[in-house]
Amino acid sequence: MPKAPRGTFDILPQEHIYWKYVEGKATSLCQLYGYQPLSTPIFEDAQLFIKTVAGGTDIVDKEMYVFADKSGQELALRAEGTAPVCRAYIEHGLFNLPQPVKLYYIGPAFRYERPQAGRYRQHHQFGFEALGEADPALDAEVIEMARRFFDSLGLSRLSIHLNSIGCKLCRPGYLEVLRQHYSGYIDHLCPDCKARLVRNPLRLLDCKKTSCQEIAKTAPKITDYLCPECQLHFQSVQKYLGAMNIPFHLNPRLVRGLDYYTRTVFEVEPREKGGQSTLGGGGRYDDLIESLGGKPTPAVGFAAGLERIILNLKKQKTDIPALPEPDAFIAYMGEEAKIEALKIASELRKAGIAVIMATGDKSLRGQLRQANSLGIAYALILGKQELSKRSIMLRDMSSREQKIIPLAEIAKILKP
Repeated sequence: MPKAPRGTFDILPQEHIYWKYVEGKATSLCQLYGYQPLSTPIFEDAQLFIKTVAGGTDIVDKEMYVFADKSGQELALRAEGTAPVCRAYIEHGLFNLPQPVKLYYIGPAFRYERPQAGRYRQHHQFGFEALGEADPALDAEVIEMARRFFDSLGLSRLSIHLNSIGCKLCRPGYLEVLRQHYSGYIDHLCPDCKARLVRNPLRLLDCKKTSCQEIAKTAPKITDYLCPECQLHFQSVQKYLGAMNIPFHLNPRLVRGLDYYTRTVFEVEPREKGGQSTLGGGGRYDDLIESLGGKPTPAVGFAAGLERIILNLKKQKTDIPALPEPDAFIAYMGEEAKIEALKIASELRKAGIAVIMATGDKSLRGQLRQANSLGIAYALILGKQELSKRSIMLRDMSSREQKIIPLAEIAKILKP
């Protein structure tokens, strides 16, 4: 029997209540802050991710879905959302608009990794990006947005972790100090970290292996090596967060998993940590657009995985509003009544009233049993007697009360 590929899943009807809830909160939040929707292709030129994410990260080295199309061009399924947004910003001349340009997206991303709870090979991201402004107040606003997003979902017991990873001027000096620290522990490093020590030393701090985490605990702090400009920027972000009463924890080991970040980085985590604890995160990426051939453009953003959010909603037993049910179920007795029922269903739907009509050859009892199983409030029952009087029986499915109403009054009675 065919099955969904490993690391993917079907979103069944009963699960869509969570997806609609999260997507609705995301859209409302972005409208509140003046962010506009952007949709980018599911696949891009592979170099877009190779250039921006960089080698030495798991995404490029192990996880990207790369393929050649019939013309021989090397393409990649979307590995993350920020690089495509920046590509669109350059390609469509959005830098000519008043800055910052504020955009948001919701869509799938693809990474070949070991599937586990909250981590899938096809997952869905919600993200927002503010491009064209270096003000640290914008960093604070993005962090506030992230916090407000999770608050609006009803997720509690969350903490914000904050760090600065400097810029291309001050970071090289820190990386050299970091290499020196780790060089004394080469025999204790995992195979991946031995490669990172040469290719991408900042990622050493992000390793999840216990032995490597112990070494990271004694590593020098990057905040002690920030240049004056980065130090001032970081202090300003903290000051603005304090002004907005947004609590945070300074975490000198926080580096994020993508190489394009500069200065501010942050993550949102549940206080009760699990194997896949981070709900979302982001930061500033002031060099990314320039690396793609655009003009130097400061930018900051945030992204979260919907699957992991929904996992936490279920874990915290958050009360999710039910999706709207159909307003009525139409049952009938006999072929003549069935034809009239089709007409009634069509007219009600034109009036904006959601109805389900019975089909097949079920008895009236079977039809009403179906209406009850669907949780529909009212059943409309049509038989020969009702047809002769141009009327229909309205049945309250919870109280079982019934009354005869004229056909012409159905929409008025059912209209919410």
